[in-house]
Amino acid sequence: MFSSIIQTFWPSINKEEIKKFSLLSLTLACLIGSYWTMRLVKDVIMFKIAFPESLGWAANQGSIYQPIAKMWSVVVIFLVVAIYNILVSKYKKNQLFYIVCGFYGTLFSILAAVLILRAKFGEVYLGWLPLAIVGWMSYFSIESFGSICIPLFWSFTIGTTSTESAKSGFPMIVAGAQIGAISGCLLVVYNNGSIWPLVILSSFMISMVPIIISYFIKVIPAHLQVSSKAIAAEEKKEEVAEKKEGIFKAFYEGLKLLFTNSYLIGVLGISTLYEIVGTIIDYQMKTAGSTFYSTSEYTAFLGWFGVATNGLAFVMALLGTSFMIKKMGLRFCLLFYPVILALSIVAFLISFKFGALNPSQILAAIFSVNVLCKGLSYAVNNPSKEMMYIPTSKEVKYKAKSWIETFGSRGSKAIGGSISKTLVKGGLDAVMVKGNFIGLSIIGLWTFAAFFVGNKNAKLIRDNKIIE
Repeated sequence: MFSSIIQTFWPSINKEEIKKFSLLSLTLACLIGSYWTMRLVKDVIMFKIAFPESLGWAANQGSIYQPIAKMWSVVVIFLVVAIYNILVSKYKKNQLFYIVCGFYGTLFSILAAVLILRAKFGEVYLGWLPLAIVGWMSYFSIESFGSICIPLFWSFTIGTTSTESAKSGFPMIVAGAQIGAISGCLLVVYNNGSIWPLVILSSFMISMVPIIISYFIKVIPAHLQVSSKAIAAEEKKEEVAEKKEGIFKAFYEGLKLLFTNSYLIGVLGISTLYEIVGTIIDYQMKTAGSTFYSTSEYTAFLGWFGVATNGLAFVMALLGTSFMIKKMGLRFCLLFYPVILALSIVAFLISFKFGALNPSQILAAIFSVNVLCKGLSYAVNNPSKEMMYIPTSKEVKYKAKSWIETFGSRGSKAIGGSISKTLVKGGLDAVMVKGNFIGLSIIGLWTFAAFFVGNKNAKLIRDNKIIE
C-alpha cells in the first residue's frame, strides 16, 4: 500500500529504494521539523522575550539587535565549522550524527529549562542579563544548528545516492521533510503562547536522528549506501589518509579545496548568493510584522509563514520537482529559482511604489514574496544544488561543502543583515525599495553562477568524472 502511494508520485523508485529514501525522509523530517520550530522560536525570543521593556530595554530592542546577531553569527559559525571539519577527519559519517545531534539536543534542553523558569517565575526573577544571554545564545545556537545538521544530512545522503536515483529520491525526501516542517510550524501557531514545550519537542526530535541513522546503516544494503563504485573507491583512500591528518590540515583542507576549483566556486555562488536576497526579504517581513502584532499574534504570524512556506515546498516536491529535474534538466532547475524570485520582487516593487498599499497590504505582499523565496528554495533549489555534489569526492562532500553551507551561507546572511541594518535608518521606503534593488543585482550574479555550474555538472556526469 505504502509502496504503491510512493510510486504514484515517483514511479521510477523501486521497492528496494523506497525503504532507503523513506528512512532518509524521516531523518530530514526530524531535522527540518525541529529546525523550523526553533527557527520561529528564535525570532520570538529575540524580538519579544529577551529584551523586554519592563526590564529597561528600549522598545523594539530585539528588532535592532537582530541584524547585529546575523553579522556576529558568522564568527560563531566559523568556529563551529572548524571544529566540524576536525570531527569529519576523525569519525565515520554515521558517528558525526551521534556527536552533533547529541550536542544540540543537550543545548536546546538547557535553553528549555531557562524558558521554563521564566514562564513560572517571570522576567524579573531571571533579570535582564540572563534573558539577554538567552536571546543571543538561542540565536547563535539555532543558526549554527541549521548550518551544521542540515548540510551533514545532505552530505551523508549524496554519498549514498547516484545521480539517476537522486532525480526521484531527492524530491521524495524533500516532500517528507516538509511534513515535519509544517507540523512544527502548526505547533508554533497553536501553542497558546508557551515557548518552552516547543523547545523540548525540538530537542526530542533531534535525539531521534542518531537512532534512525543507526537503523539505516544496519538495514539498507551496502550497494545502496554508495553513490558509485568510483566514488566509493576514492572515499576509502581518503579515509585512510584522513587518519594521518593533523588538526591544522583538517581545518584548512576544505577551504583549499573550495578556492582552487572553479566548479566549487560556482557551487558556492548558487548556495550563498540567494541567502543575501532571502535575508533582506525576511528582515522586511519580520520587521513589519513585529511592529504590527502583539507577542502572541506575532508568534502565530511566524507560524503561519512557516506553514505557507513549507506547504508550497511540499506541493512542489510532490508534483513538480522530480518532473522538472527529469524533463527539463538540472541546469533549468538551477535557473528557474532566481528568475521566478526576480519576477516576484519586481512585481512587489511596482505594487509598493504605485499601488498605494496600506500597512497590512504591504505586509501581505512581502509575506507572499518571502513564502515564494523560501518555498522554492526548499523544493527546487536545495535538491538541485545538492545533486551538484554527487560527482565529487568525500573530502569535497564533507569538508568543502561544510564551508560552503555553513560559513559561506552565514557570511551571506551577515551581508544581508548588514544591508538591512544600514537601510533601516532610512525608514520603510529605503528598506523595501533599495533593499530589493540590491537583491535584483545579486540575482544577476547568482544566475550566471547557476548557468556555469549546470553546464559543468552535465559534463562531469557525461564523462563519469569527479571533483577531487
